[in-house]
Amino acid sequence: MTDTLTEINLSGRLLELRLIDPSEKRLPTLVFLHEGLGSVSLWREFPDRVAAATGAGAVIYSRHGHGQSSTLEEKRQPDYMHREALDVLPALLRKLGIQKTILFGHSDGASIALIYAGAGHPVAGLVLEAPHVFVEEISLRGIAQAGLNYRTTDLPHKLARHHRDADKTFWGWHDIWTSPSFRDWNIESYLPSITCATLLIQGEQDEYGSIAQIDAVAAAVEGTTSKHLLPNCGHTPHREQADLTLKLVTSFLAGLLS
Repeated sequence: MTDTLTEINLSGRLLELRLIDPSEKRLPTLVFLHEGLGSVSLWREFPDRVAAATGAGAVIYSRHGHGQSSTLEEKRQPDYMHREALDVLPALLRKLGIQKTILFGHSDGASIALIYAGAGHPVAGLVLEAPHVFVEEISLRGIAQAGLNYRTTDLPHKLARHHRDADKTFWGWHDIWTSPSFRDWNIESYLPSITCATLLIQGEQDEYGSIAQIDAVAAAVEGTTSKHLLPNCGHTPHREQADLTLKLVTSFLAGLLS
C-alpha cells in the first residue's frame, strides 16, 4: 500500500492529511476522525493495521487547530462538531473525489461521524469508539482533571510532539467543553436517521463517558448495531486494547464489505 503524508487547502486553511491507497479499489474508503486532542500522528499505526487487514484505502486528517493543520485563532463555539460534520468533512471528501465511505470516529470524532451520517450523507458503515451524544458529569470531571494535569505534569510537552500549537489545541477543547453554553449540547436528534450498520466500542473504565452514550446510540439508530464494552480499558480502545479493538473492527468490516 502507498502511504502519503501531505496537506490540502480548504477555504484558505491547510489540513494535515495522510492517505493510504487501497489494495482493493472496489471497497469504500475508511475515514478516521480523531478525538478532541487527537491528530494524524496520534492515531499511530492503527489505521495502517485496519487498512492492511481489510484492503481498504484510508483518509486520516487533523482537524483545523490540531496536528500540523492551520491553527485556530477564534474560540470554539458549541456547534464546532456540527460545523466539522456538515461543512468541513463534506468539502474534504468532495475535493478528494471520495463518494463511498466508512467513518471510523473516536470520541469527538465519533460524534462528528454521527452528525454527518444523521444529516443524510451516504455512509456504508460507522465504527464508533467512545462517542458522545450528550454531556455527562463524568465527561466534565474527566476534562477538569485533564486541565489539572496540563497545568502540573509534562502533558504539554507530550502534546507538543503532535500539535503545531499544543496550548491552543488543549485549551480550545477544554474551554468549550467546560463552558456553560455547552451543557445543553445534544445530538440525539440525528440518530434515528442513521440506517447503516454501526459498531460501538467503549472501555469499561472510560474516564470521559459512561455506557449510557453507546446505549443511547444503539437504542435510537435505525440500522443494525454491534455493541462492545471492553474490560481493562479507558477512553482510547485502539491504543489500550489495540489487538482486541482491531479484531472487532476487522470482523465488523468483513461482514459489512461482504
